[in-house]
Amino acid sequence: FFVVVLTDIDSERHYCSCLTFYEAEINLQGTKEIEGEEESGLIQPAEVFAPKSLVLVSRLDYPEIFRACLGLIYTVYVDSLNVSLETLIANLCSCLVPASGGSQKLFSLGAGDRQLIQTPLHDSLPVTGTSVALLFQQLGIQNVLSLFCAVLTENKVLFHSASFQRLSDACRALESLMFPLKYSYPYIPILPAQLLEVLSSPTPFIIGVHSVFRNDIHELLDVIIADLDGGTIKIPECIHLSQLPEPLLHQTQMALSLVLHPDLETADYAFPPPRTALSHSKMLDKEVRAIFLRLFAQLFQGYRSCLQLIRIHAEPVIHFHKAAFLGQRGLIENDFLTKVLNGMAFAGFVSERGPPFRTCDLFDELVAFEVERIKAEEGNPPKMIKHVRELAEQLFKNENPNPHIAFQKVPRPTEGSHLRVHILPFPRINEGRVQELLQEGLARSQGAPPATRGDKKCVVPAGPPVVSIMEKGSTVFNSAQRLEVVRNCISFIFENKFLETEKTLPAALRALKGKAARHCLTQELGQHVKENRAILDHQQFDYIVRMMNCALQDCSSSEEYSIAAALLPLTTAFYRKLAPGVSQFAYTCVQDHPIWTNQQFWETTFYSNVQNQVRSLYLTAKDDNHTVQLKQKVGKHIKICLCCTSGAFQ
Repeated sequence: FFVVVLTDIDSERHYCSCLTFYEAEINLQGTKEIEGEEESGLIQPAEVFAPKSLVLVSRLDYPEIFRACLGLIYTVYVDSLNVSLETLIANLCSCLVPASGGSQKLFSLGAGDRQLIQTPLHDSLPVTGTSVALLFQQLGIQNVLSLFCAVLTENKVLFHSASFQRLSDACRALESLMFPLKYSYPYIPILPAQLLEVLSSPTPFIIGVHSVFRNDIHELLDVIIADLDGGTIKIPECIHLSQLPEPLLHQTQMALSLVLHPDLETADYAFPPPRTALSHSKMLDKEVRAIFLRLFAQLFQGYRSCLQLIRIHAEPVIHFHKAAFLGQRGLIENDFLTKVLNGMAFAGFVSERGPPFRTCDLFDELVAFEVERIKAEEGNPPKMIKHVRELAEQLFKNENPNPHIAFQKVPRPTEGSHLRVHILPFPRINEGRVQELLQEGLARSQGAPPATRGDKKCVVPAGPPVVSIMEKGSTVFNSAQRLEVVRNCISFIFENKFLETEKTLPAALRALKGKAARHCLTQELGQHVKENRAILDHQQFDYIVRMMNCALQDCSSSEEYSIAAALLPLTTAFYRKLAPGVSQFAYTCVQDHPIWTNQQFWETTFYSNVQNQVRSLYLTAKDDNHTVQLKQKVGKHIKICLCCTSGAFQ
């Protein structure tokens, strides 16, 4: 028995449960000719066997239920039980599966069986059984972490094994470790022999092949190959595999070691305590998944503060400020997280989890309320293990919400039944009879309440703001002294203290290499505009333009264009008089920077400013007159932004 996963054109998965047995090719004439002589007698033992498969295709993912159902159909056939196969198939296809939410249903196919369907509490959480624990048992901590990083950074991953079911379990486990992200590339746990050329496709994938093809797959140059039976992975030299950022990599490795090898800490003790027993396989599976849940909570901490809802279209569009998130985490140059944020899985994450009002699950609670606890437990393994087990209990309860499982009974074939010499071939199913029985079963179940469940929606908790992932952030450009230099220099300019300005200007220009100093520049200049000090003399004008050019010189997408967007209105505010009736604005001296020709800059600035105006409209309007004024401002601002989008400074 094994499960094949097919994906249709709409990206919907179909789970094909296959039970394969070998059927004897029997000489039903009861005679055979031996060396020209005819020998009469009983049916002779078969010498040729051919495989035959029973396949159950469903959009539902209940492999153990389908294993039992197909096994029961085979049992009725091989033991010649007094039940028609058409009845079994009709009862199976007419069974109404309850909606998720922890509900369960007892059913029978009519062959003396008693089976139970148990739905998970939440559809969004993966159901893994013991597959994750098995994957770590097969490949080890470091190899699984390498595969985990490979799928997150959109590399090709190929499993091979002598067991089809092991391939399905490994692909399921690797995909579930990505939660809350969802894999959106080709996912083929068992690849047919006729489709091996798919392995040469340019897109990332997670694929499994049988080990009989291992000689064919070693020629692939850009595929990471995992041998489930040998416990090894092969990473080609041409692939640079980005790793988790420190200190998260070390913390994850340590947590996995504590869970998978609990006696490692006491192995060197002269008087070791009693041997620590491993959790049972299903709970161990959930403890490993809990560690990866904690990892994603740390990676995506504060992600909601970088979400922006763009409301200028009929339907709101959610935009994620990737570079701002990376900058505030101190991971601008970390290629792992950069690749993750640029991947399709994260785009789907933003689209699905970005809305502020939706159904919440375990990850939403973890990333909003538990990140500080996770950080506090870094140097305290017992507390960390306690939290991991609390999360594992919730994951286990999601898959097993009812502790008292009803008694189940599914007849199995009698021992040695497949060795009988008089078994007839599996009969052809009467399709018309199945349809009749199916209609009867559906008519009986019409009075049953529909299997629907209304998901409870709520406001998604925002959680803490984005903070640096490093214990000590870089302070080269962000020190208070450098910010003070910038402030002093601007003060000297507006106070006409040009001697002091000349002394501090070089240091201020060096300080503007840092993001914080550039923000400080925009804030200080904005304050002087508010004080109606935008008319400058020639010397002041030259100094201010020089500082603006220095700030714009280092402006890049790594700051989501925030500096250029903040300087844009300032360049149209500061000016000097060249002659009576002739004024020169600062923007005429800063037009040569490439930022102004970047279409993404204008789009980002436009969306950001419209969002701010909408927030102002709904959050600060006190009376009708104020509301009207704000609406006029919004209309005027959109008009200005549209003009700017069509051409810089037009």
